[in-house]
Amino acid sequence: MTDPIIRFDQVAKRFGALSVLDAFDFTVQPGEKVTLIGPSGSGKSTVLRILMTLEPFQEGTLTLAGISYHQPHGRGRFRASEVHLRAIRTHVGMVFQSFNLFPHMSVLRNVVEAPVAVLGMARDEAESRAIELLRMVGLGDKKDQFPSQLSGGQQQRVAIARALAMRPRVLLFDEPTSALDPQLVGEVLGVIRGLAQEHDLTMLLVTHEMRFAREVSDRVCFFDKGRIAEQGEPERIFSDPTEARTREFLQSVLE
Repeated sequence: MTDPIIRFDQVAKRFGALSVLDAFDFTVQPGEKVTLIGPSGSGKSTVLRILMTLEPFQEGTLTLAGISYHQPHGRGRFRASEVHLRAIRTHVGMVFQSFNLFPHMSVLRNVVEAPVAVLGMARDEAESRAIELLRMVGLGDKKDQFPSQLSGGQQQRVAIARALAMRPRVLLFDEPTSALDPQLVGEVLGVIRGLAQEHDLTMLLVTHEMRFAREVSDRVCFFDKGRIAEQGEPERIFSDPTEARTREFLQSVLE
Protein backbone atom coordinates (compact mmCIF):
# COMPACT_ATOMS: atom_id res chain seq x y z
CA MET A 1 0.00 0.00 0.00
CA THR A 2 1.21 3.49 -0.82
CA ASP A 3 0.69 6.45 1.48
CA PRO A 4 -2.92 7.67 1.40
CA ILE A 5 -3.59 10.70 -0.77
CA ILE A 6 -6.35 11.73 1.68
CA ARG A 7 -6.09 11.30 5.44
CA PHE A 8 -8.62 12.47 8.02
CA ASP A 9 -7.30 11.91 11.55
CA GLN A 10 -9.68 12.52 14.48
CA VAL A 11 -11.41 15.35 12.61
CA ALA A 12 -14.30 17.11 14.36
CA LYS A 13 -16.75 19.35 12.56
CA ARG A 14 -19.45 21.26 14.40
CA PHE A 15 -22.09 23.74 13.35
CA GLY A 16 -22.77 25.49 16.64
CA ALA A 17 -24.00 22.83 19.05
CA LEU A 18 -24.56 20.31 16.23
CA SER A 19 -21.73 17.80 15.84
CA VAL A 20 -21.54 16.57 12.23
CA LEU A 21 -18.22 14.71 12.42
CA ASP A 22 -16.67 13.54 15.68
CA ALA A 23 -13.20 11.99 15.89
CA PHE A 24 -13.56 11.10 12.20
CA ASP A 25 -10.86 8.85 10.68
CA PHE A 26 -10.79 8.17 6.93
CA THR A 27 -8.12 7.44 4.34
CA VAL A 28 -8.20 7.12 0.55
CA GLN A 29 -5.45 5.60 -1.59
CA PRO A 30 -4.20 7.26 -4.81
CA GLY A 31 -6.41 6.28 -7.74
CA GLU A 32 -9.10 4.78 -5.51
CA LYS A 33 -12.78 5.34 -6.37
CA VAL A 34 -14.80 5.64 -3.16
CA THR A 35 -18.55 6.21 -2.90
CA LEU A 36 -20.12 7.61 0.27
CA ILE A 37 -23.71 6.54 0.86
CA GLY A 38 -26.13 7.07 3.72
CA PRO A 39 -29.13 9.10 4.84
CA SER A 40 -29.32 12.87 4.44
CA GLY A 41 -27.50 14.71 7.21
CA SER A 42 -25.12 11.85 7.97
CA GLY A 43 -21.98 13.87 7.12
CA LYS A 44 -21.20 12.69 3.57
CA SER A 45 -21.28 16.05 1.82
CA THR A 46 -19.53 17.71 4.76
CA VAL A 47 -16.52 15.48 4.13
CA LEU A 48 -16.36 16.71 0.53
CA ARG A 49 -16.84 20.36 1.49
CA ILE A 50 -14.04 20.14 4.06
CA LEU A 51 -11.75 18.60 1.42
CA MET A 52 -12.61 21.43 -0.98
CA THR A 53 -11.78 23.97 1.79
CA LEU A 54 -15.39 25.21 1.72
CA GLU A 55 -15.86 24.33 5.40
CA PRO A 56 -13.35 24.65 8.24
CA PHE A 57 -13.08 21.98 10.92
CA GLN A 58 -12.47 22.44 14.61
CA GLU A 59 -10.26 19.52 15.68
CA GLY A 60 -7.99 16.86 14.23
CA THR A 61 -5.75 16.89 11.17
CA LEU A 62 -6.36 16.52 7.45
CA THR A 63 -3.83 16.07 4.67
CA LEU A 64 -4.23 15.93 0.90
CA ALA A 65 -1.27 14.67 -1.14
CA GLY A 66 0.88 15.23 1.94
CA ILE A 67 -0.22 18.85 2.38
CA SER A 68 -1.78 19.74 5.73
CA TYR A 69 -4.95 21.81 5.88
CA HIS A 70 -3.42 23.55 8.90
CA GLN A 71 -0.04 25.21 9.17
CA PRO A 72 2.45 24.71 12.02
CA HIS A 73 3.00 27.65 14.34
CA GLY A 74 5.36 27.30 17.26
CA ARG A 75 4.20 24.42 19.40
CA GLY A 76 0.71 24.24 17.95
CA ARG A 77 -1.23 24.70 14.73
CA PHE A 78 -3.27 27.49 13.27
CA ARG A 79 -5.84 27.76 10.52
CA ALA A 80 -4.15 27.82 7.13
CA SER A 81 -3.87 31.11 5.29
CA GLU A 82 -5.93 31.78 2.18
CA VAL A 83 -2.74 31.45 0.09
CA HIS A 84 -2.12 28.00 1.58
CA LEU A 85 -5.74 26.93 0.99
CA ARG A 86 -5.57 28.10 -2.63
CA ALA A 87 -2.52 25.87 -3.07
CA ILE A 88 -4.53 22.93 -1.74
CA ARG A 89 -7.36 23.71 -4.19
CA THR A 90 -5.02 23.20 -7.14
CA HIS A 91 -4.97 19.49 -6.24
CA VAL A 92 -8.73 18.96 -5.82
CA GLY A 93 -11.76 19.62 -8.00
CA MET A 94 -15.45 19.39 -7.14
CA VAL A 95 -18.61 18.87 -9.18
CA PHE A 96 -21.63 20.25 -7.33
CA GLN A 97 -25.33 19.41 -7.46
CA SER A 98 -26.28 22.69 -9.09
CA PHE A 99 -23.58 23.03 -11.79
CA ASN A 100 -22.40 26.50 -10.59
CA LEU A 101 -21.51 27.67 -14.10
CA PHE A 102 -21.03 31.37 -14.84
CA PRO A 103 -24.17 32.32 -16.80
CA HIS A 104 -22.53 35.30 -18.55
CA MET A 105 -19.66 33.20 -19.92
CA SER A 106 -19.66 30.86 -22.89
CA VAL A 107 -19.14 27.15 -22.28
CA LEU A 108 -15.52 27.49 -23.42
CA ARG A 109 -14.80 30.42 -21.09
CA ASN A 110 -16.36 28.55 -18.17
CA VAL A 111 -13.75 25.83 -18.65
CA VAL A 112 -10.83 28.14 -19.48
CA GLU A 113 -10.96 30.84 -16.81
CA ALA A 114 -9.82 28.89 -13.72
CA PRO A 115 -6.68 27.34 -15.29
CA VAL A 116 -5.66 30.79 -16.52
CA ALA A 117 -6.45 32.66 -13.29
CA VAL A 118 -5.43 30.04 -10.73
CA LEU A 119 -2.77 27.91 -12.44
CA GLY A 120 -1.32 30.72 -14.55
CA MET A 121 -1.76 28.67 -17.72
CA ALA A 122 -1.37 30.48 -21.03
CA ARG A 123 -4.79 31.20 -22.53
CA ASP A 124 -4.00 29.40 -25.80
CA GLU A 125 -2.98 26.27 -23.89
CA ALA A 126 -6.03 26.51 -21.63
CA GLU A 127 -8.38 26.86 -24.62
CA SER A 128 -6.80 23.89 -26.40
CA ARG A 129 -7.15 21.79 -23.24
CA ALA A 130 -10.74 22.98 -22.72
CA ILE A 131 -11.77 22.03 -26.26
CA GLU A 132 -10.25 18.58 -25.73
CA LEU A 133 -12.15 18.12 -22.48
CA LEU A 134 -15.43 19.34 -23.96
CA ARG A 135 -15.05 16.77 -26.72
CA MET A 136 -14.35 14.12 -24.11
CA VAL A 137 -17.67 14.86 -22.36
CA GLY A 138 -19.50 14.99 -25.70
CA LEU A 139 -19.91 18.76 -25.94
CA GLY A 140 -17.28 19.83 -28.43
CA ASP A 141 -19.97 21.45 -30.59
CA LYS A 142 -21.34 23.52 -27.68
CA LYS A 143 -18.24 25.57 -26.82
CA ASP A 144 -19.66 28.89 -28.01
CA GLN A 145 -23.07 28.49 -26.37
CA PHE A 146 -24.07 29.80 -22.95
CA PRO A 147 -25.27 27.73 -19.97
CA SER A 148 -28.88 28.89 -20.44
CA GLN A 149 -28.86 27.28 -23.90
CA LEU A 150 -27.95 23.84 -22.51
CA SER A 151 -29.94 21.12 -20.80
CA GLY A 152 -29.21 20.32 -17.17
CA GLY A 153 -27.29 17.23 -18.18
CA GLN A 154 -25.17 19.22 -20.60
CA GLN A 155 -24.48 21.86 -17.96
CA GLN A 156 -23.30 19.21 -15.54
CA ARG A 157 -21.00 17.76 -18.20
CA VAL A 158 -19.53 21.23 -18.68
CA ALA A 159 -19.01 21.40 -14.91
CA ILE A 160 -17.12 18.08 -15.05
CA ALA A 161 -14.92 19.40 -17.88
CA ARG A 162 -14.29 22.56 -15.86
CA ALA A 163 -13.18 20.55 -12.83
CA LEU A 164 -10.88 18.39 -14.97
CA ALA A 165 -9.34 21.48 -16.58
CA MET A 166 -7.58 22.17 -13.27
CA ARG A 167 -5.77 18.83 -13.58
CA PRO A 168 -6.79 17.80 -10.05
CA ARG A 169 -5.33 14.77 -8.30
CA VAL A 170 -8.64 14.26 -6.47
CA LEU A 171 -12.10 14.78 -7.99
CA LEU A 172 -15.17 15.12 -5.76
CA PHE A 173 -18.77 14.60 -6.86
CA ASP A 174 -21.52 15.83 -4.55
CA GLU A 175 -24.84 14.36 -5.73
CA PRO A 176 -24.01 15.26 -9.36
CA THR A 177 -27.34 13.99 -10.72
CA SER A 178 -29.77 15.08 -7.99
CA ALA A 179 -30.80 18.30 -9.80
CA LEU A 180 -31.41 16.56 -13.13
CA ASP A 181 -34.57 15.29 -14.72
CA PRO A 182 -34.57 11.45 -14.69
CA GLN A 183 -34.03 11.20 -18.46
CA LEU A 184 -30.81 13.24 -18.19
CA VAL A 185 -29.20 11.27 -15.36
CA GLY A 186 -27.75 8.59 -17.62
CA GLU A 187 -25.67 10.96 -19.75
CA VAL A 188 -23.90 12.41 -16.71
CA LEU A 189 -23.35 9.01 -15.09
CA GLY A 190 -21.90 7.82 -18.40
CA VAL A 191 -19.25 10.54 -18.31
CA ILE A 192 -18.36 9.78 -14.68
CA ARG A 193 -18.25 6.07 -15.46
CA GLY A 194 -15.76 6.74 -18.26
CA LEU A 195 -13.57 8.80 -15.95
CA ALA A 196 -13.59 6.06 -13.33
CA GLN A 197 -12.73 3.32 -15.80
CA GLU A 198 -10.22 5.10 -18.02
CA HIS A 199 -8.32 7.52 -15.77
CA ASP A 200 -6.11 7.22 -12.71
CA LEU A 201 -7.92 9.95 -10.81
CA THR A 202 -8.76 9.57 -7.16
CA MET A 203 -12.52 10.01 -6.95
CA LEU A 204 -14.94 10.51 -4.05
CA LEU A 205 -18.63 10.39 -4.88
CA VAL A 206 -21.71 11.15 -2.82
CA THR A 207 -24.72 9.72 -4.63
CA HIS A 208 -28.10 8.07 -4.20
CA GLU A 209 -27.60 6.13 -7.46
CA MET A 210 -26.92 2.78 -5.80
CA ARG A 211 -26.59 0.71 -8.97
CA PHE A 212 -24.04 3.18 -10.29
CA ALA A 213 -22.13 3.15 -6.98
CA ARG A 214 -21.98 -0.62 -7.11
CA GLU A 215 -20.61 -0.52 -10.64
CA VAL A 216 -17.87 2.13 -10.45
CA SER A 217 -16.58 2.01 -6.86
CA ASP A 218 -13.54 0.26 -5.45
CA ARG A 219 -14.99 0.84 -1.98
CA VAL A 220 -18.36 1.92 -0.59
CA CYS A 221 -18.65 3.64 2.79
CA PHE A 222 -21.98 3.77 4.61
CA PHE A 223 -22.29 6.90 6.76
CA ASP A 224 -24.53 7.12 9.79
CA LYS A 225 -24.55 10.02 12.26
CA GLY A 226 -21.18 11.42 11.26
CA ARG A 227 -19.21 8.21 11.16
CA ILE A 228 -18.50 5.37 8.77
CA ALA A 229 -20.66 2.59 10.15
CA GLU A 230 -19.57 0.07 7.51
CA GLN A 231 -17.31 -0.03 4.48
CA GLY A 232 -16.01 -2.55 2.00
CA GLU A 233 -16.09 -3.74 -1.59
CA PRO A 234 -19.36 -2.84 -3.35
CA GLU A 235 -20.44 -6.43 -3.92
CA ARG A 236 -20.26 -7.23 -0.21
CA ILE A 237 -21.84 -3.98 0.99
CA PHE A 238 -24.80 -4.28 -1.37
CA SER A 239 -25.24 -8.06 -1.22
CA ASP A 240 -24.30 -8.92 2.35
CA PRO A 241 -23.97 -5.90 4.67
CA THR A 242 -23.07 -6.80 8.25
CA GLU A 243 -24.61 -3.80 10.02
CA ALA A 244 -28.36 -3.66 10.61
CA ARG A 245 -28.43 0.07 9.88
CA THR A 246 -26.76 -0.51 6.49
CA ARG A 247 -29.32 -3.18 5.64
CA GLU A 248 -32.20 -0.89 6.63
CA PHE A 249 -30.87 1.97 4.54
CA LEU A 250 -30.26 -0.15 1.45
CA GLN A 251 -33.71 -1.75 1.72
CA SER A 252 -35.29 1.71 1.90
CA VAL A 253 -33.48 3.09 -1.18
CA LEU A 254 -33.52 -0.06 -3.32
CA GLU A 255 -37.23 -0.87 -2.94
